[in-house]
Amino acid sequence: MNSFEPKKLALLRIWQILWEHSDYEHPLTQKEIAQHLQKDYGISIERKAISHNLSLLKEAGAEIESSRAGSYLDYRDFEDAELHLLIDGVLCSRHITAKRSADLIERLCKLSNKYFRSHVKNIYSVGDWSKTENPALFYNIEMIDAAIEQKCRIGYDYNKIGIDKKLHKSSYQVVTPYRMLLHNQRYYLMAYSEYWGNMVFHRLDRITNMRLTEEKATPLSAVPGYENGLDYKKLATSMPYMYSDKPERITFLADVAIVDQIVDWFGDDVRFAKCPDEGKVEATVTASPNAMKHWAMQYINHVEIKSPQSLVEQIKDNLRKAVEKYSG
Repeated sequence: MNSFEPKKLALLRIWQILWEHSDYEHPLTQKEIAQHLQKDYGISIERKAISHNLSLLKEAGAEIESSRAGSYLDYRDFEDAELHLLIDGVLCSRHITAKRSADLIERLCKLSNKYFRSHVKNIYSVGDWSKTENPALFYNIEMIDAAIEQKCRIGYDYNKIGIDKKLHKSSYQVVTPYRMLLHNQRYYLMAYSEYWGNMVFHRLDRITNMRLTEEKATPLSAVPGYENGLDYKKLATSMPYMYSDKPERITFLADVAIVDQIVDWFGDDVRFAKCPDEGKVEATVTASPNAMKHWAMQYINHVEIKSPQSLVEQIKDNLRKAVEKYSG
């Protein structure tokens, strides 16, 4: 080091050394701690002083274990397995830019020691993932929190991706924000559009130029269908694609082989009934018809919508149009 720190900082530096360089499998002897103090901080103290400082840290509540092999930090706020889960969550979150993802992963790695970081390989592959290029996500989150706290509406540009793979303004929205929801690996703003008179679900990574307005927010209890508040479980299972139309009771036949996938999409509230055909099952869900139309087309080889009839007719029309496209 170019400069030496005062010895009174040794207590803090010893704790930092244990944080960075020790764990159950890598205890540090007093000699090794002394070497780190000298090399990293320019502090030179006797082993007796190191032993005294370790005792002070333990008295202060630091969970340090000591044995003949050395001393190590025995407790951290997050276990390594938990940090791996958090890092994987950041990595696969498409609504976070590659640059911000790398920064978050770097900071998560610092919550453990150097040995954990050596096992985190995916931090270097963050650029290989499909990520948004909109850097306004965290600013938008702060603005939404502020609007909810101040009970006011927000205005913003809502964008779509063009063939150049960049955001292009589609509309200007003024809404009352209620929640931010993570759904299908996307982050959505749940808000009420006073202009359209219904709930909207807008992707946060598609929002730019957000600002607070002076218009008062519409209470959630004043929105039709939300008089008793928000049932997140019901919302998540009734709107698999975040369409904003009113959920309806929908019945369909499905192959028994995809029952697990049906439960994944619609949750535990889906009701099953036996069919004469042992390879089929009847399922009843409460879901957005628009979302269900999209879902049924995705599973067209395994699912047959039975009711409501209006949804059946829409799917038939879609299939007719698809045949026309591919029959020429």
